[in-house]
Amino acid sequence: MLEAIFGSKSARQVLLYLQNYGDGYGREIARTFGVAPLQVQNQLKKLEEAGWLVSRTAGRTRIFTWNPNNPSLQSLRAFLQTELDALPRQEIQAYYRQRRRPRKSGKPL
Repeated sequence: MLEAIFGSKSARQVLLYLQNYGDGYGREIARTFGVAPLQVQNQLKKLEEAGWLVSRTAGRTRIFTWNPNNPSLQSLRAFLQTELDALPRQEIQAYYRQRRRPRKSGKPL
């Protein structure tokens, strides 16, 4: 359904990724879904130009997050959360439950 609304599968992947994790960068998102980084970077650029996302640089990496100044952001994120909650369990486990920070040293596996 989201492909029809936003125009492509990569737009769907980028939006759901950002809804789940809050922020991200192109190569990380592309690696998660196994797609070309250029596809993801193009989507991130389009969403930033449209005012949905903002970016900042950290070293040589450009990190994208939601634009808090967008008046429709809350509605979009509520819609995306509904879509995220409706995904099959296998897809959620594969793409949306990744560890994003290192394990505390000494913590048992």
